[in-house]
Amino acid sequence: MEKRGQWNSRLTFILAAIGSAVGLGNAWRFPGLAAKHGGGTFLVVYLIAMLLMGIPLLMMEISIARKLRKGAIESMRGIGKKWEPVGWAATSNAFVIVCYYSVVFAWVILMFINSWQFSGMTGKNEPASELFFKLTETTGKIEGFGIPWIVLLCLVIAWALIFFCIRNGANSVGKVVKFTVFAPVVLLVIMAIKGCTMPGAEVGIAKFFIPDPSAFSDPSLWVDATGQVFYSLSIMMAIMFAYGSYLGDDANVAGDAIIIAFSDMAISVLSGIVMFATMGGTGMLDSITDSGIATAFIVYPQAIVHLTDIGWLNALFGAIFYLMLITLAIDSAFSIVEGVSAAISDKFHIKPKKVTIAVCVIAGIISLLFVTQAGLAWLDIVDNWVNSFNLIIIGVLECIAIGWTFNLRKVLKEVNKNTKRFHAPYWWFSLSIRVISPVMLAGLLIWNVSTLFTQNGGSYGDYPIWAQIAAGWAVTLLVFVSGFIAKLIVNKKKKNGFVEDEVVWKD
Repeated sequence: MEKRGQWNSRLTFILAAIGSAVGLGNAWRFPGLAAKHGGGTFLVVYLIAMLLMGIPLLMMEISIARKLRKGAIESMRGIGKKWEPVGWAATSNAFVIVCYYSVVFAWVILMFINSWQFSGMTGKNEPASELFFKLTETTGKIEGFGIPWIVLLCLVIAWALIFFCIRNGANSVGKVVKFTVFAPVVLLVIMAIKGCTMPGAEVGIAKFFIPDPSAFSDPSLWVDATGQVFYSLSIMMAIMFAYGSYLGDDANVAGDAIIIAFSDMAISVLSGIVMFATMGGTGMLDSITDSGIATAFIVYPQAIVHLTDIGWLNALFGAIFYLMLITLAIDSAFSIVEGVSAAISDKFHIKPKKVTIAVCVIAGIISLLFVTQAGLAWLDIVDNWVNSFNLIIIGVLECIAIGWTFNLRKVLKEVNKNTKRFHAPYWWFSLSIRVISPVMLAGLLIWNVSTLFTQNGGSYGDYPIWAQIAAGWAVTLLVFVSGFIAKLIVNKKKKNGFVEDEVVWKD
């Protein structure tokens, strides 16, 4: 095996982890949920969920991987051999995510390339909102399997960028994140300045920051805030195990996790300022939605054509907006591939670059489904099952494995190793991993199941049941049986001389 790669500095690791955590959800889902739940009210609950659940879970994954020097699969095996399938589930689920996340990345590239078209749409809502559908030729239904050449080209560009960023693991990632983490912040600041200087922007800013006390009693607020924290930090997706495994013994996990978590939240808030100020300035505050696709490709284009009376200037701001989304998407996309690649490489003793190439090629082929005319519908189904069920179940299982079947004080010792100022207290860490996180996640799962079966009759959207079974339930089944399938493969390889690593937590 090659010597395991390492981050060349603490800053590089922090930037890589922030880049992974900060993604498209920060730019479009966070502001949408804030609009849905009384602005400042959502911010307060989000902060509570971050402190009680997000930060401890982030510390947990990074510290375990740093100690064992392994990706998700072998790290969970180090916790207990019976828990290896959980590591496989996290890795398999991440693979599914990158298959369609790469397509969203491609769509953002597509809109960036075509942002010049906004110059001829000043004040015209309809053509602006229809541009995405015109370019992708999407039907929104399980109908049509043609692929527009321009969309295919953007998908190829997306995958080429993803591979370029992670071709040499931690080494190449470290070089890329020095640009891709700061670039979206600069672009967001430019957009925030523009938004805040528009007449009516103050109404939007007030709506974003001033809490609505009556919203605290809405249980969906707590469900959505918990879910956003969970999804936003890239936990339970094999990523933080991979990134943590590249850390040196001198890493300050406790301090770094806090920096990562609050940087993630800060960029979410900055995105909220951009969205609320811009929508307030264009008189579209009521149009903000928690649907990311709708926000980025339908609602915001309408705001773009109302920013000024100068067509080319609107097109310029459109280009800045989609360039910002590109820089947000790329970090998250390549970090998912790195999480999958590192886990499989560790398990089967294959050179990381070979695994990375294989993952990109296979996932790239599968992603073709999502750029067809029916692609948006397929993506919607897969995304719902991946986020509403798979990720949450993996989170609950990780908490049970590490909090209830392993010595949690050993994990906390790793968290606090090298910490000079802040030491995570055992009562807080234990309460979060053992009680709060699994209970909140289980509650979120029950809420999602209840919504699906009691409110919607067991059907998601207007899609055919066979499509929901194929892209939803079947994918979920494959994710959770992947570990057992892998075990059969390993046992067969053992007959040909393959030897599994002994992964042991040594005090």
